[in-house]
Amino acid sequence: MNAAIGPRRAGAMPPPAPRILAINGGSSSVKFALFEAVSPMARVCSGNVERIGQPHTRLRIDGAPTGDASAHASAIGDHVQALDAVIACLRERGEADGVVAIGHRLVHGGPDFSTPQRLNAEVVAKLRKLVMFDPEHLPAEIALIQAAGRHYPQLPQVACFDTAFHHALPQVAQWLAIPRRYWAQGVRRYGFHGLSYQYLIGELARVAGTDVANGRVILAHLGHGASISALRHGKPVDTSMGFTPASGLPMGQRCGDIDPGLAWFLAQTEGMDAERCQQMLTTESGLLGVSETSSDMRDLLACEADDVRAADAVALFCHQTKKAIAGLAASIGGIDTLVFAGGIGENAAPVRARICADLGFLGIVLDPQRNAAHAALISSTDARVQVRVIHTDEERVIALAVADLLNDAAIQEQ
Repeated sequence: MNAAIGPRRAGAMPPPAPRILAINGGSSSVKFALFEAVSPMARVCSGNVERIGQPHTRLRIDGAPTGDASAHASAIGDHVQALDAVIACLRERGEADGVVAIGHRLVHGGPDFSTPQRLNAEVVAKLRKLVMFDPEHLPAEIALIQAAGRHYPQLPQVACFDTAFHHALPQVAQWLAIPRRYWAQGVRRYGFHGLSYQYLIGELARVAGTDVANGRVILAHLGHGASISALRHGKPVDTSMGFTPASGLPMGQRCGDIDPGLAWFLAQTEGMDAERCQQMLTTESGLLGVSETSSDMRDLLACEADDVRAADAVALFCHQTKKAIAGLAASIGGIDTLVFAGGIGENAAPVRARICADLGFLGIVLDPQRNAAHAALISSTDARVQVRVIHTDEERVIALAVADLLNDAAIQEQ
């Protein structure tokens, strides 16, 4: 990034340290992080806005130099207001000074976007055409791009796509068993959580060695959104999600894989149209739909002993995740390493234990004490498969992509 910043004038006051702002917009949240724009790209601060448009919206910022801060912000009604609040808070804390570029996570890149893209009017116009691929995320993410441009009109912005990691899946893993003509329209299995998986496989190589990372690896990103990816030689071979992020495992509010006949059944019995069905399957289902109380695994674990609905939701999640791990192991000829990540994967020891309980036939055996302590390596000493817990960092992947893209541009201009 140094080349992109320019030389310092003799005698001038030193400018603020250059920083990259990474923005990670979800369906009802905005995560963010500030990184120094020079190696080793230390994190300055990070945080999130949760429950956007719902009661008790919460803005949290933590990190140097001013320690931790959090506050309720119940007036935040949409993603743009969330980003406005974040930038106002960063400026008040003096942590937004020196921002030289902004990176965004975009959930869906469609068939064409397989690498980070410098954002301009042409790219944004293409993104608008992709909204039907992911109406749950893309409109809000495009709004965040525009809002960031209003706050920092002169700064470059970069889009990083969650689908890019799986762009080179073997074609057999991309096909949907529907009429072939839809392939030309971009209808295929994409896979998501790619920024997380990119970080996890790199971190696995760092902590366990390249030989381990190049083996038969299953990465389980389990959070409010959840998916699993199978890798061999460090490259994805198959994944649990498909055309949209609503597919695969049951999630916080998304249904995961269902019988397509359900849509016809609901249309006939309840007069449910496509829009209402989409809303039900993506915002009222998953853990929330089964438990009827919460989409948060922490809440469900806390009350499952007294609430059969919560217990059912947890059991369903563990059952389907266990099946997905075993099925994806078949796509890579077995498994050498299993990695848990995401809010549930990193923090819910009981869920990890229940998922792995019946996977001994694959060589997966947990050490109960290590698992309860959230150790980095939670498999038993004599287990054939290493089971690890790795904290994922999508925002760092975004910041690194921004730095690489701008450095390349600066070199080309020299």
